[in-house]
Amino acid sequence: MSLFENPVLTGEKALLRPFTEDDAPVMARILAEPDVVRLTGSPTESFGLDRLRSWYGSRNDQTDRLDLGIVDRASGELVGEAVLNEVDEANRGCCFRILIGASGQGRGLGTEAVRLTVGHAFEHIGLHRVSLSVFTHNPRARRTYEKVGFVAEGIERQTLWQGGEWIDALRMSILAPEWAAHRGRPERERVSSTVR
Repeated sequence: MSLFENPVLTGEKALLRPFTEDDAPVMARILAEPDVVRLTGSPTESFGLDRLRSWYGSRNDQTDRLDLGIVDRASGELVGEAVLNEVDEANRGCCFRILIGASGQGRGLGTEAVRLTVGHAFEHIGLHRVSLSVFTHNPRARRTYEKVGFVAEGIERQTLWQGGEWIDALRMSILAPEWAAHRGRPERERVSSTVR
């Protein structure tokens, strides 16, 4: 199953598009932001511009994952990335991750990017399950995932050693039937069921 055709996904606030090697300098700045490093558990050493050019320049050649740049439609600025990876073809599942730099935060770009990516996974690729892990010291990300319909499954204990302490991660997932019922807006489903 060839899963990914490098789409452009357009929302009201965010546009998700394939990466080019020219995105490397912006992504280098984002990946070096202290909060991005802390909340995603990214390595603290610099990735190096040549390495990042090679990485982002090769994303469109991958057939077993989807890496998309998140662009703020208002400014045209690249603010982060959304990724579907760790594909389990036999069981029609994959993992999801996202990161957004400081310039893209607090305006709903992340929530919309999650909805666009997960919607693509279910509606166009035909997956059954999308899962993720979010560190417990990142409640803002957890709220975003819950807003889109991800459900907590359990705690992965002490998965990250950071700042002299162990950090747990929360495992979450969303299933195709859940997505079909609310299309990334479970609060609407709750409201309509209480009105009946």
